[in-house]
Amino acid sequence: MMMLKKVHIYAMLCFVMLCWGLNVTATKLLVTSFAPVTITAFRILAAALCVFAILSLSKQVRMLTKREFVYVLLGSLLNVVAHHYFLSIGLSRTSAVNGGLIIGTGPLLTTIFALLFLGSKLTLLKSAGIILGFSGVSLIVLVSNGGMSGVSIGDLYVFLAMAVQAASFILIKRMSATLDPRLMTGYMLLLGSVFLFMISLIVEPQGLATLTQGSVSMWVIFFASACIATGVGHMMYNYAIGLVGTVESAIFINLSPFFALIGSAVFLGEQILLVQIVGFVLIIAGVLCGSGALEERIRSLRRSAGRVEKVTQKAS
Repeated sequence: MMMLKKVHIYAMLCFVMLCWGLNVTATKLLVTSFAPVTITAFRILAAALCVFAILSLSKQVRMLTKREFVYVLLGSLLNVVAHHYFLSIGLSRTSAVNGGLIIGTGPLLTTIFALLFLGSKLTLLKSAGIILGFSGVSLIVLVSNGGMSGVSIGDLYVFLAMAVQAASFILIKRMSATLDPRLMTGYMLLLGSVFLFMISLIVEPQGLATLTQGSVSMWVIFFASACIATGVGHMMYNYAIGLVGTVESAIFINLSPFFALIGSAVFLGEQILLVQIVGFVLIIAGVLCGSGALEERIRSLRRSAGRVEKVTQKAS
């Protein structure tokens, strides 16, 4: 029963990664068609309303306790406000391909924060994974942009967006013990949209005026991004964190860059360079080693081999 449940969770995470990968392309289109922070604030608000609508149908909406509100506020500032602010600004200043690949560092950053705050142990394989992963990011950021002189500030913003999101996953894991992650997601998105809108009024005084310039197709992309990728996607992912843990859920994020590459090539016509593919491979290798997934697989094979050996010895 537990295995069947895990299969469902893993299938759900794969769907979320498909949505998030394609959402890199959608977000790139939105932040280059409208004022980046302003459209992000409204996209997050639409996502929050979508989440609360879904939860209302199952009567799961309730008021937060004071302690829960504090955690949700902190989670919102990291997971929504800081993450989406840096992501929207970053994607407006770099390619969707680069942005999608850098997003793949999420599991490595989550592992680092787990080492710092959750008491996880740093092994030789995890150390190698962290080095491999960041080597891949460096290759993408430095070589594909022509060295240090060509480093895109957009790439750095996207990386910072993933760092603050990884930190927020630690809070989400701790909150999930007393608060349904799906309800937590709704409140985080709602609070985050308010903060982002206030920020947009300061950094983009003419931002609201740009909302009148969008085509019908662009608003279809807006609602798909808000409701499916941001609303339902974050609700599903935070729910998975509460069930299978921070690091195990983060492993699936390395599927997101793959879908982002496909989306960028198909819908934006962006060229995929050999150096970006090599960087992607390094990031995937780093995630598998650094997140502990490879170590767990090795331990599982050893346990299976041990059981087979015992059965063989008994039979002889």
